[in-house]
Amino acid sequence: MSWIYSSSVRVGNGYDVHVLEEGLPMWLCGVRIPSAKGFVAHSDGDVAIHALCDAILGAAALGDIGKFFPDSDPEYKGIDSKKLLSKVTALINDKELNGGKRYRIGNVDITIALQEPKLRPHIETMRETLASVMGIGKDQVSVKATTTERLGFVGRGEGCEVWATATIISKRPLFHK
Repeated sequence: MSWIYSSSVRVGNGYDVHVLEEGLPMWLCGVRIPSAKGFVAHSDGDVAIHALCDAILGAAALGDIGKFFPDSDPEYKGIDSKKLLSKVTALINDKELNGGKRYRIGNVDITIALQEPKLRPHIETMRETLASVMGIGKDQVSVKATTTERLGFVGRGEGCEVWATATIISKRPLFHK
């Protein structure tokens, strides 16, 4: 006897941008990056995790990060964005929110556009940190960094842009054979 399963794969995209300012901490993918500038934000400003949360929530058709963690709520002032990601991961497993389905993360892909500092030395730690928070393998997490060749607000060092894509997978038993 064995179970026959039905599964579906869903895809979501996320985008976020934050302004850079002297003297603030820079957090990306849950990792503190040594830098003279950091992100202006209500939370810890981890623009990469914010985009990732939007991608995961979008894949589940649950809305965006602001719906669940509004920047007008003092509870989230200065919050560690890894906590937000952990809560988002739990939300996609909530059958009440998802029409009776539970989802798990298939993979995530993040692209960070930042002129400086260079992020290559931190990429593996970022992948490990995100994988740990989401409860998935490091091989399911891609983090890439690029510059904008000194073009636009990113190139002038005024801010950072992040794009994220996430796949989520539902798996539920159809019947026992």
